[in-house]
Amino acid sequence: EEVLPGLNTVFRVVVPDSSQAELQYLRDYVGFSAGIGLKANSAHGFDPIANISGVIGSTVVSLGADLGIDITTRTLNKFSAGLSLNSAFLIASMTLSDSCDSVKASVYHPLNPPTMTAIAAELKHRISRDATTLTFGAQHALLPYTLVKARMNTDGKVSAVLRQEIWQRFYVSIAGELDLRDNNSIPRIGLSMAIKH
Repeated sequence: EEVLPGLNTVFRVVVPDSSQAELQYLRDYVGFSAGIGLKANSAHGFDPIANISGVIGSTVVSLGADLGIDITTRTLNKFSAGLSLNSAFLIASMTLSDSCDSVKASVYHPLNPPTMTAIAAELKHRISRDATTLTFGAQHALLPYTLVKARMNTDGKVSAVLRQEIWQRFYVSIAGELDLRDNNSIPRIGLSMAIKH
């Protein structure tokens, strides 16, 4: 609920995992959020946590950061930051996440907007494991209400999604994934339904 112009309050409960009360300030080119809550801990009930996040920018370029603090231990348990660029011909972003352990750069280029045809690539490096993964993907609308997406990465994983709009804002998706490097891998298949507003 908006308590002052641009200032909102949010209360969220996820049973039995967590609960959080949050204060948000949103304006045209800036947004900040600060919250305090409880997170489930299997050893002794719930731990109090605090979260601060913010973003500044426009529809073309933006910069943001997110901090999570464990109040009991007084330690920073989450830190991420990101920079994004959004234009008609290219969407790109770079993020630092997992408490500065992961660096990710991604690009998305629309080829034919009427058919939603686009290509994308993502490069992710995990510093602690010295592991790098490169992922390529593509999407295309077969019919006005049917979208197909596929991707493959250098770890040997191939996946695809077929999304069908049944009614206005109601979608059904069938997804599958296969690990080509693991001979004992069993293909995973999933079905999901979503209502978007």
